[in-house]
Amino acid sequence: MTTPTTAPREARVAPRTAPELLPVELRDRVMARLADDAEAAAGPADRPALRRAIARALAAEGVVLSPQVWARAVRDLVDELAGLGPLEQLLRDPDVTDVCCNGPDDIWVERRGELARVPVEFEDDAHLVAVVRRAIGRVGARWDPGHPLVDARLPGGIRVHAVLPPIGPTPAVTLRRVATLTPTWDDLAAAGTVPDDLGDLLRQLVDDRRNLVVAGRAGAGKTTLLARLLAGVGDDRVVVIEDTPELGHPSRHCLPLQTVLPSADGTGGVDAEELLRNALRMRPDRLVVGEVRGRETAVLLQAMNTGHSGSMTTVHANGAEDARVRLEGMALLAGIPLAAVQAQLDAAVDVVVAMDRTGRDRRVAQVVEFVSSPRDRAVAHSLWVRK
Repeated sequence: MTTPTTAPREARVAPRTAPELLPVELRDRVMARLADDAEAAAGPADRPALRRAIARALAAEGVVLSPQVWARAVRDLVDELAGLGPLEQLLRDPDVTDVCCNGPDDIWVERRGELARVPVEFEDDAHLVAVVRRAIGRVGARWDPGHPLVDARLPGGIRVHAVLPPIGPTPAVTLRRVATLTPTWDDLAAAGTVPDDLGDLLRQLVDDRRNLVVAGRAGAGKTTLLARLLAGVGDDRVVVIEDTPELGHPSRHCLPLQTVLPSADGTGGVDAEELLRNALRMRPDRLVVGEVRGRETAVLLQAMNTGHSGSMTTVHANGAEDARVRLEGMALLAGIPLAAVQAQLDAAVDVVVAMDRTGRDRRVAQVVEFVSSPRDRAVAHSLWVRK
């Protein structure tokens, strides 16, 4: 559906989703009937039971539709109650990795590395907010004026990040599909991410227990590569710390830990720094942090220097040198003097694997080794560079 971008929102044509198949008033009556349906009370996780309950409610309202339209109306109502509403039809496409909802009527998807706008809409801001609140509420997350930012992970591996006004002009939601399978080295080679000769080098670095940092911009494939590297640690006991569980359980002896956001009254939160300090008491052979973002960087550098060789993490950066600058800056947030941070960084980080992304291509651009110098900062040596 194409609509003029200058048209007022209320004048735009409604999307071809559930609101078109069922008038809003009828849909509301159907949903009211579900509140009294014993089978629907089983909850949204039981989608077959919900489908049956919706079909009974439609029949009770005297709705007559062709079998194809009936099935679609039921599916759309299930999406509304048990999923992310109109966005569910986008997520049914396995090629869609990201959904960017800039407002109720400005929705984009990424397929194979390319962004494109799609003719899918919510009715209005209130509809968008209601659907997302219902979905994230099932995992204990809140999205309201008191919590205008939310980052949650839904069952099935969908990561949700959402903001409310006045942070932005409209409610906005970004979805990312988290990979559930760790790719093989052959998979990465076939995709052009890690050529065969580079795969041999990376496997050797893991076997040699080098401390590794995977760097790159958002969507460059850092977490995917980190999962593959982690799968090669054998029987080492690995404690993995993440904000949202994306790495899965790729190694044989892996203990995943997840940060916890504070409750509404500001209590009960557990951040990455606290998890790292506690992880040191859990007898880890290696420590893995899904992504360093702040003060926990200093704790990780100390751990890398005190017997936990072979540890790994990722960082948002444009290259190997930029990665070290970012690590240094984040470690300084812990209040450690600059000279001490630089000395720890030089001794802790052995290798930076720099990734790049061009369109749909995610690939390793360079592998840089940092060799400590007794009188100066660590010296960078390129171990591999893409030709």
